[in-house]
Amino acid sequence: MTNLAFDVYGTLIDAQGVVSTLSSYLGTDKAESFSSRWRDKQLEYSFRRGLMRQYQDFAICTKEALEFTNNEYGSPLNEEQKEDLLDTYTRLPAFDDARTALSKLSLSGMGCFAFSNGSQEAVSGLLEKAELSSYFNEVISCKDIKSFKPDPEVYQYFLDKTDGQAESTWLISSNSFDIIGANAAGWKTAWVKRTKEAQFDPWGVEPTITVSSLSQLIENIK
Repeated sequence: MTNLAFDVYGTLIDAQGVVSTLSSYLGTDKAESFSSRWRDKQLEYSFRRGLMRQYQDFAICTKEALEFTNNEYGSPLNEEQKEDLLDTYTRLPAFDDARTALSKLSLSGMGCFAFSNGSQEAVSGLLEKAELSSYFNEVISCKDIKSFKPDPEVYQYFLDKTDGQAESTWLISSNSFDIIGANAAGWKTAWVKRTKEAQFDPWGVEPTITVSSLSQLIENIK
């Protein structure tokens, strides 16, 4: 059986959905760069904690990354505003193509799983609020083994949980580090390149397929 492992933040859920809230505090121009920097530091902190084997919940990485970014920008946000932003992160919007694509894929006979660095509780709540939860067989969290993508152990954990085989498992992600990690584990991969500006890491590794929208998956995954 073919299993589909969907990355959540940045693939199904728009991690830049905090920009509108940030804009009300910082103005539109600064909000976009602040949000991107926050996201970059969030991922950096997860990578570093994974390598150090000093695990903390992904929500902690998110909070610490916000603190760093706020300090770097000269502390324009007060404590109440930071708490509001962290709350916004628990109810980020889905990308426009997510619901329709998942509806079709969930009826295709393939297994559909949410596969995330976030905790099962946080991801389940996020998907529920975005009205996506009904399309998944299960939410599989890297927190269960206290590590983060692209640690090879998390991809093996997914296979163990789903009783799947690497060669019949697809990772769907807009994050090239995740695609490269899954490729190293022997999985098939679908890179979601949502913008022309999106860059894939030049490591000599290519995704199995590249799509510009989740709606293209149904015709390209076999």
